[in-house]
Amino acid sequence: MNEDELSPPPGTAPRVVRASVRPLQTLDLLSRREMASLANADASSHELFRRCALAILNTDGGTDDARAVYDAYRDFAIEVVPEPRGLQLVLSNAPAQAFVDGRMIAGIRSHLFAALRDIIFTEHKLAEQQAFDLATPDGITDAVFRILRNANVVRSNLQPRLVVCWGGHSIPRGEYDYSKTVGYSLGLRGFDICTGCGAGAMKGPMKGAAIAHAKQLNRDGRFIGVSEPGIIAAESPNAIVNELVILPDIEKRLEAFVRIAHGLVVFPGGVGTAEEILFLLGIKLHPDNAGVELPLIFTGPAESASYFRDIDRFLRATLGDEVAEHYEIITGDAPAVARAMKRAVKEVRRQRIERSESFSFHWKLHIPQELQQPFVPSHENMAALALHRDQPRHVLIAELRRAFSGIVAGNVKDFGVRAVEHYGPFCLYGEGDVVAGLGQLLEAFVSQGRMRIDPSTYRPCFRFGGPRPEEAAS
Repeated sequence: MNEDELSPPPGTAPRVVRASVRPLQTLDLLSRREMASLANADASSHELFRRCALAILNTDGGTDDARAVYDAYRDFAIEVVPEPRGLQLVLSNAPAQAFVDGRMIAGIRSHLFAALRDIIFTEHKLAEQQAFDLATPDGITDAVFRILRNANVVRSNLQPRLVVCWGGHSIPRGEYDYSKTVGYSLGLRGFDICTGCGAGAMKGPMKGAAIAHAKQLNRDGRFIGVSEPGIIAAESPNAIVNELVILPDIEKRLEAFVRIAHGLVVFPGGVGTAEEILFLLGIKLHPDNAGVELPLIFTGPAESASYFRDIDRFLRATLGDEVAEHYEIITGDAPAVARAMKRAVKEVRRQRIERSESFSFHWKLHIPQELQQPFVPSHENMAALALHRDQPRHVLIAELRRAFSGIVAGNVKDFGVRAVEHYGPFCLYGEGDVVAGLGQLLEAFVSQGRMRIDPSTYRPCFRFGGPRPEEAAS
């Protein structure tokens, strides 16, 4: 790798480098035609890759503000160069913290080529050749599987031991340390960890499990990061991730999580975590999934018990008390979480064997189409959400999940932040107590500092409009 360090005047710009890198493993064996196709990707695909690459190079850069990163490195450029001896990436004005003594950090290098594989290679080889059927539920699931298989995430020779951990990327130190202790307890029992790949409750379990794996002399530990282009800048992959995969959108990302999980642990977070909870409960509550073993544990340190009380209160009030049968709440006891998960995963294994189901990808789990279809959180679409109980419960859950998805976009995704700045807050309409419960939960997130931004200066990206104007008139 070559490097030319640029030295701008102090205080005017971050340190940047110019470099060229080749893959360690991912995409190391491509034909000339395949390399040419990557080099000639269309402008939109290349810009998407450029933004994801910048986020990856900004790992541990000290900010999760996507706009600040884009502004600080507005001159960053990346070029895909096919050569006789293999693919090469040429970077200009890249963040200097991704390099040590003139060489790119190996983990960042691996993540960079994983992003190229998933965003450009997968799109060209599968989507442009119309090998994906994204109009049907089975077609969407097939697409998710093939992206995961292409990334070597789906492996047929492993026993059930993958725990998906969800939670906030901007959390207090006590919650981070607790998530690390839970990961340690899981790792001692042989579990691998999958998260959204960012900081906070996504990094903590991986870090704890990595220490536990080292103590158990487990050299094959898997730390899988599952992301999507719209969120990766706010959740740059942490350094422990050794398998990164980027799905095309949030819905396919969430489906990937639940298809490969043998159990799920949820730590305190914000609206993104609430969105993930609703996605999973929408699946677990669907009649076609009655009796399916998919353990879900909510956990956090004792001092964060109020977070799950708020979540539990909202879920029970909105969906009925029976919803609590689908999750377990354990606070302040990391070993108890790991022991409960170990028992539950034994039942998962037993059921998968009885049903002749794959250990590596849960094909028979039914995911309602309402949860699979991409939701674009425009002001019009947010206002059209049906937040009322006069519909099947899993459909209401899907609508609530979309509301949270829009709020995530308005908080952290560049296009959503800009839309709110231009048009004002998203407006949500719905049934009185459903909307009131949603409002109370979001107010709790704000007061607890779980909306990523300083609560003293936070301006909500949403507001509630009560019943729709046409409903009020009738």
